[in-house]
Order: sequence, then C-alpha cells, then structure tokens
Amino acid sequence: MIKVNIQDAKTHLSRYAKMVKNGETVILCDRNKPIAQLCPLPVKKSATKKRPLGIDKDKVVLPEGWDSPELDREIAALFGVEDLPQ
Repeated sequence: MIKVNIQDAKTHLSRYAKMVKNGETVILCDRNKPIAQLCPLPVKKSATKKRPLGIDKDKVVLPEGWDSPELDREIAALFGVEDLPQ
C-alpha cells in the first residue's frame, strides 16, 4: 500500500492505475491526509469459470419441419419480406 498526494496522482494516474490492476492498494491524500482508497475490484467467479460445452444437450427439441420453406415464408411475411432468396 502506498500513499500519494492528489497532484502526484494526477500526474502519474496511469502508473497508479497499473499498480491497482496488479492488486496493490493506493491511498489518495490531500496535504498528506488520507481521503480515498484505490483498490482492485473483486473478480466474479463466474467471469473466470468457463461453461462446459453441451450443458443444455437434449433440452431443446425442434419439431419436424422447423426449417421448411413454408415456415420460412410465413416468418418472412411477418417481417414484410415477400421474396426470399432461393
């Protein structure tokens, strides 16, 4: 943990931001009196943990004909499209 005065923090903000990013705490002072603390935000576990592939396997069932040209035309008509590419 280091203490820095406001003027020094304004001059070297990127340096102190990098220190905070690396896990350090920076105390911001006004005339050598602490007024604020800069510290890293907590990391969410879900942000670091990847979801396994296939987690929803067999949970979505598509009916027969879900990709038929007739259904494509019906959906296109809902959006005002008359001519679909072949």
